[in-house]
Amino acid sequence: MKAVHGRILRDALELKGYGIESVAIMSNDTVNYPDDSYENMQLIAAEYNYPFPYLIDETQEIAKAYGAVCTPDFFGYNTDFELQYRGRLDASRIDTAPDSTRRDLFEAMKQVANIGHGPQDQISSIGCSIKWKEDANQ
Repeated sequence: MKAVHGRILRDALELKGYGIESVAIMSNDTVNYPDDSYENMQLIAAEYNYPFPYLIDETQEIAKAYGAVCTPDFFGYNTDFELQYRGRLDASRIDTAPDSTRRDLFEAMKQVANIGHGPQDQISSIGCSIKWKEDANQ
């Protein structure tokens, strides 16, 4: 997430111009990973002036329902709330990809805004694994 933090914010702001809203949901176990606590999330959201709500999934039920597997994991929907994009932000990995890198999520969501459906070819997101609670029955 740290490698693409600025790009996520940039793309969320630009997508607003196409009528596309964003939300971030953090599903990590905050007991065993206190850096991901709600309090820390709110500080980060305020520091970077997030252009979207930053929510916490305390029970991890949302992550399970969506089938999320990593952070960040992107899901894009059309106006009928049908999943149209499940893929990566761009080709960044641990390090940020060059600025000339194709903006996969951004381009896919522009397509959804223009024609109502996402691209046929989608590349899965790769990131840190979700920090599941020990008692989370996955």
